[in-house]
Amino acid sequence: MFRLDGKAAAITGGGSGIGRAVAKLFAEQGAVVHIIDFNEVNANSVAAEITSAGGSAHACICDVSNQAQVNEKMGAIGKIDILVNNAGIAHVGKVENTSEEDFDRVYSINVKGVYNCLHAAVPVMKQNGGGAILNLASIAAVVGISDRFAYSMSKGAVYAMTLSVARDYIHDKIRCNSISPARVHTPFVDGFISKNYPGQEKEMLEKLSKSQPIGRMGTVEEVAKLILFLCSDDASFITGCDYMIDGGFIKLNN
Repeated sequence: MFRLDGKAAAITGGGSGIGRAVAKLFAEQGAVVHIIDFNEVNANSVAAEITSAGGSAHACICDVSNQAQVNEKMGAIGKIDILVNNAGIAHVGKVENTSEEDFDRVYSINVKGVYNCLHAAVPVMKQNGGGAILNLASIAAVVGISDRFAYSMSKGAVYAMTLSVARDYIHDKIRCNSISPARVHTPFVDGFISKNYPGQEKEMLEKLSKSQPIGRMGTVEEVAKLILFLCSDDASFITGCDYMIDGGFIKLNN
């Protein structure tokens, strides 16, 4: 089950965190993985890790907010059976203390970056007779989270784009779904806590972990397994759906 033999998968933000876990798992399941990441060191490191384990991977250094770069890299990949829009950034702030510069930066990567990749990959998938798209949304798209104005905006847009693409290309055999994680423990989270809560790292990690009813953060491997299923042919009857992977945060946190 969930094999990806013969599939070509493009994974944005594939050089670290959830993207890295997805790239490794996809390669283990037989996919040719294209790691699209702004960080050249990280992208090459993951590609080398996969290759040394017997998988097939290529590093594609790209700024997803730059449409010309995205078009060039996607064009060089050629065949694309699976697109995982994982690249994204966070921001802490309410609307009144979110600067225009901060807002534009979040928008350019989290929203325009997803659009750029969809814009480049969908025509290729149409030519190939179909494909699977998985967008990383967030619980922030559907619940109010304090001090996450710009981030919540961006993930709401990702959720809406998912539904739109699923509707528009259902007859082209292109499936488009999203997942909405709660807090997942990644190096990004550790860096985020260190930057915003210096000297309180241990306390904040524990507080954020316990905000999920299950009592802990998710792991990147758990998220990657859900993404694998939704991008595999075993999920061929699923499109236009968002899957919460949140340790009970939305339904049980009351």
